[in-house]
Amino acid sequence: MGTSKAIPIFRIFDEKLAEVFYVDWLGFKVDWRHRSSDNAPLYMQVSRSEIVLHLSGHHGDCTPGSKALIRFAGDLRQYHKELIEKDYKHNKPGLEMAPWNSLTMEVIDPFGNKLLFSHESI
Repeated sequence: MGTSKAIPIFRIFDEKLAEVFYVDWLGFKVDWRHRSSDNAPLYMQVSRSEIVLHLSGHHGDCTPGSKALIRFAGDLRQYHKELIEKDYKHNKPGLEMAPWNSLTMEVIDPFGNKLLFSHESI
């Protein structure tokens, strides 16, 4: 069996708010954008290193308020510091140790979706 990768799809309602949150604050890059017509909702892919997310303005694609667990391979303390220093007024995440012995940081996007970054402790 080959390697598989799950890509979460999060519902968004405002393209500008999504870009401010995911690109400007979290540091993801926009890989591509798609619209079936000028008046159609946006469907896009954002990524940061190996983390890939799809963001959809399409009704019925996914449920607002979803949550993804992201295994973070980098220095989560440093990433947390970078986010706090950006002083994003809508989100001030903390760090905590999860019961599964991982350092975690949860952020909530403007649409109620949650990203739980998790770095296994050594």
